[in-house]
Amino acid sequence: MKRYVFDSYAILAFLEDEPGADQVEKALREVMLNRAEGLLCITNWGEIYYTVMREQSETVAEEVIKHLGNYPLTLIEADHSLTKAAAKLKGKYKIAYADCFAAALAKQRKATVLTGDPEFKLLKDEVKIVWIA
Repeated sequence: MKRYVFDSYAILAFLEDEPGADQVEKALREVMLNRAEGLLCITNWGEIYYTVMREQSETVAEEVIKHLGNYPLTLIEADHSLTKAAAKLKGKYKIAYADCFAAALAKQRKATVLTGDPEFKLLKDEVKIVWIA
């Protein structure tokens, strides 16, 4: 079965109907039809929350997170193993720490990252990426 790790970039593009939203919607549909597994790291969940909070308000961030809970995404906690794997990526590459968690989760679960974040270009040899645009 396919596995997707949804980066915050992809989720925000979907929620805000930005370029690439259709590709994220397609992947979410696959997850909803049990044709793929959808994963979201708690660190990226937090990134979604604070981004919406900064751009709009805490009330809207709460609504977005509640809405996101309607999708069958498995929220993955950052345990010791995942955190160490993310830290190793952060030590090796100049990318955002939250992105390292998405990449580390994808490596651990042999999943594909959905993102449009250009920082992930540095990780093209580390994880499989589906670029949204």
